[in-house]
Amino acid sequence: MTISVLSAAKRLGIKSGWTLSNLELQKIVYLAHMFYLGENNGSPLVFGQFEAWDYGPVHPDLYRVAKVFGSDPVQNIFHSVVDVEPGIEQSMLDKAVDVLGKAGPGRLVNATHRKNGAWDKNYHPPARHCVIPNSDILAEYKGLE
Repeated sequence: MTISVLSAAKRLGIKSGWTLSNLELQKIVYLAHMFYLGENNGSPLVFGQFEAWDYGPVHPDLYRVAKVFGSDPVQNIFHSVVDVEPGIEQSMLDKAVDVLGKAGPGRLVNATHRKNGAWDKNYHPPARHCVIPNSDILAEYKGLE
């Protein structure tokens, strides 16, 4: 079942103890989305689309909400956001934060900037807000196998 990116971010925040920055939330949600696509026959984890920005894949809906924190940890501003119900979506997010939550911004940026990966194929400076199609994200996942 596809969930909102804000619900996904809320789950990551809860699971991490609200220690993740906007950049870290973006990258972990993106990587969870990638693995979810790959493990669920191309079904997306989150609604909407990621875009190729200077520092990697960004979901604009999450960015608009979390940007007020700058590089500081994003606090719980998701009070009215629906919680992720127990199931494969919650499991994917929990696994992602367990594996990637302490990786740090630099390693997360490197993980999302793979040569010929989805971000790389769709990043065209100085163009802004270039959509990263789920088909490209799925192809990157398949290239990791």
